[in-house]
This record gives sequence, structure tokens and C-alpha cells, in this order.
Amino acid sequence: ILIEMMRREGYELMVGKPEIVSRKSNGKVEEPVEQLIIDVPQEFVGVLMQEIGMRRGLNTKMISHGTTAGTGRVRLEFTIPSRGLIGLRSEVLKLTRGTVVMNTLFDGYTDWQGEIPARLTGSLVADRRGRTTSYALYNLQERGELFVGPGVEVYEGMLIGQSARWDDMDVNAVKEKKQTNMRASVADEAIRLVPIHPLSLEEAIEFIADDEYVEVTPQSIRLRKKILEANQRPRKYRNQNPP
Repeated sequence: ILIEMMRREGYELMVGKPEIVSRKSNGKVEEPVEQLIIDVPQEFVGVLMQEIGMRRGLNTKMISHGTTAGTGRVRLEFTIPSRGLIGLRSEVLKLTRGTVVMNTLFDGYTDWQGEIPARLTGSLVADRRGRTTSYALYNLQERGELFVGPGVEVYEGMLIGQSARWDDMDVNAVKEKKQTNMRASVADEAIRLVPIHPLSLEEAIEFIADDEYVEVTPQSIRLRKKILEANQRPRKYRNQNPP
């Protein structure tokens, strides 16, 4: 909420991957947990339980209003680590087609709940500055999910999509089709692009890895690598993680 307010007031800032404030008690690491209360149509209970379970949420209560009450809705209560809430609201709205009512309340600290699965894919990273072209994006859309459409200004190190592979891929998103004096063949059809998925601020903050930033301006939300130059990134991280 704070970032969105600052953005609307004209501020520009870069946001890294969120970190929760843990503490040590009796030699053990503890993390903040919250009560999560959800009111949802009965048909979406299964997918919600699965999503929240992946985020280390523990179901403590379930109250069914039933069809006899005319609502067919279910109230679910969970305890969940605060870090499990990052990006949850947008994901829950997507899973339930916007029919969910969700509230949270701080509930204290508990023992560290273990790792929460991060995304298992890398990023598609622009390898040069320029304006994206339909031709380049058409050839890239098979490699992952794109965040930008044609005609968008990009720069080296900017994330333009989510890779279908586990590792990052440096790609040319500004490549233009070579022009020839030969007549186009029948097979040379109009380029058709898969609809892009522009990320909201909350989705972008949840998406980024430890070596990435969200670049927030009043006009746009962009994702980028902390180290923009492609030839600098591998060397830096090799030095940090020697064989």
C-alpha cells in the first residue's frame, strides 16, 4: 500500500525481494504468523486449501453456511507465516474469479516454519536496449510467458517474461525481420502473439528472485536484474559461489 501511494505521488523507487523480521528466542529462530480468514464459495475450497497449504498455512477452522442458507459459502480460518502472505491476495482473487473476501490479523511469533516453495523457473532477460518488435516476441513466446508487448522500450537487464526453463535466458526482444525484395510466400502469415500478462505491483514483488528488483515509477512497473550487464552477472555470482 505504501509503495502504491508513493508511486501515485510521483516517486520512483526500486524494490527488492521482501524479507520478514525474524527473531531468536531460547536459541531458536522464530517468525511472525498471522490469522487468515477467508470467505469463499464452496466450489473454490479445494484450490484455496492447496494454495495456502503450499505457503505453510494451517487450517484451524471451517464453517459451511451451506446452500440452505442461500449462500453456499464457506468460512476458512488459517494460521500462516507472514512471508506466506506475499502475493497471496492476487493469487486468491485469480483462483476464485474475484469472489473471495480475505482478512488477516497478526497473531504473534512461532518457530520457523521451513522453506516456502519459490518459483521454479527463470526469467527472460533483455540483452540490449531498444523497442520490442512483434517479430522478436513471436519467436520468444515459445520460450516462456511474456510480460511486455510490441513497441515497448526495454534495456539490457530488464525482465521481459518468465522463462519456461529453470534458468535465466538472455534474449533479443528488439530483433527485426530482415527485409528482402522477394515476394512473401503464402506461409508468411500475419504474426499472432499470445496475449501478454502484465504484472501488478503485488505480483511483481512476489515474482522477483534475490538478484532482481521491481522498478516502480508513476507511469510503469518494470522488473530488472540487480546487475544489468549480462557479461557481469555470471562472473559476479561465480565469484560468490566458487566450485
